[in-house]
Amino acid sequence: MTQATSVRSAAHRATVARRPDPGPLPLSATTVSASRLAALVGGFDRSPAYLGLADALTLLIGDGRIGYGTRLPSERDLTEALAVSRTTVTRAYAALRETGFAEARQGAGTFARLPGGRGRAHDRALLPGPDDAEALDLNCAAASAPPGLAAAFAEAAALLPAHLGGHGYFPAGMPALQAAIAASYAARGLPTDPAQVLVTPGALSAAAIVARAFAGPGSRVLVESPVYPNATGAIRNAGARLVPCPVDPDGWDLDAVASTLRRSRPALAYLVPDFQNPTGLLMADEERERYASHLRAAGTVAVVDEAHQALALDGQAMPAPFALHSPDTITLGSASKSFWGGLRLGWIRAPHHRVEALTQARLVLDLGSPVMEQLVLTRLLAGGPVLPEHVTRLRTQRDALAASVRSRLPGWRFRLPGGGLALWCELPAARASALADEAERRGVLVAPGPVFAADGGLDRFVRLPWSRPAAELDDAVARLAEAWDVVARGRGRSHTARDRVTVA
Repeated sequence: MTQATSVRSAAHRATVARRPDPGPLPLSATTVSASRLAALVGGFDRSPAYLGLADALTLLIGDGRIGYGTRLPSERDLTEALAVSRTTVTRAYAALRETGFAEARQGAGTFARLPGGRGRAHDRALLPGPDDAEALDLNCAAASAPPGLAAAFAEAAALLPAHLGGHGYFPAGMPALQAAIAASYAARGLPTDPAQVLVTPGALSAAAIVARAFAGPGSRVLVESPVYPNATGAIRNAGARLVPCPVDPDGWDLDAVASTLRRSRPALAYLVPDFQNPTGLLMADEERERYASHLRAAGTVAVVDEAHQALALDGQAMPAPFALHSPDTITLGSASKSFWGGLRLGWIRAPHHRVEALTQARLVLDLGSPVMEQLVLTRLLAGGPVLPEHVTRLRTQRDALAASVRSRLPGWRFRLPGGGLALWCELPAARASALADEAERRGVLVAPGPVFAADGGLDRFVRLPWSRPAAELDDAVARLAEAWDVVARGRGRSHTARDRVTVA
């Protein structure tokens, strides 16, 4: 057992007495077989075996591979499946109960739970209402942590003491992480010096830094529409004027892009060519080359958001980075979608001659990103741009969501994206805002098209992320179908939806 794992287990035991009762488990629950659970825990640490098993089960419950309320195998069945002593399983289950990750019911068995209850993961800014804890949240296109993330944190914790003797400020990022990010670009055919990388607290922070450095008051910035709304907010906050350029459901109209660039001559152009948020579109290599030529003619610098770039779900080869077509490109990256939003890390890759201005702009916003999270991301990137099990899970959820929409809402149109996190659905009528209101009454939260409109409109569209388990997605679509039936018949009641924050 690692020192970090022992520390984590001790922390669980020390804090359990202070936790409030998270409430009852569901009356009905799914089950996990002993053979399946034995496969999931794999080669758990056996020094001592009961604590290694408890730690492995804690990770499985914590990251959702064993769902909240799932009935665990009996002690006897799991003992046989693992070929361990009965005492090992008994003590492991006792440790789970002690730390709040399981509950025993007399005559019924042992059930997975979470310290603080099912609602422990909800952010009250996103879900502000008293009834929202049980809502099916499709407003936020961000997945839960993939398997393996907790282990990366434990490994990073063991490395942290070596860094405690320093001041802990890394305005450009920890050198090892800068090097890992640079290597990830080189692997995609884009040679990158670590000095070109600036680590930030997320891609949104990166966008704000770029806007502050190169889009002062009164300058113009071309933005796609639909577009990630917080990015446009960051650009507006820098004092820049937005120049919207429509992105059609079937792709980019590059002739319209060229016309808009000639007419407005913006300083920057904010683009999302890789599984665009929210449409899921992927810009082909030849389109990137044409777009880059239009930017050069207008003297406009591309700011390319690659937050979803690693989420290619069908094993397809990805187009070359936009910066290969346009060397002056400023590229934004993020760990939030490829790993987990709770890491709160992103980065900027920029030409050498722009790094100084970005660094100066960054220093008036913050002085660096957390050391612990940078250690975690450095370790994760050593294994590749995304964890394979994360891709598998997202692909399964995407296919389940698409099948459910096709079955329950056959009048809705969408293109199945090859990656990213969401379907961009076109409704038979421009009633997306009314649909969102009606769906909220049924416990489903969705973001209607106008949320993503840079200059209004898009009420014929709704974004549906596949970031939740398949069963939840099917339940959500069933409720959406009920809500749409009400709205389409003109029977929706007047309702003012709660203000909600869109973070992803």
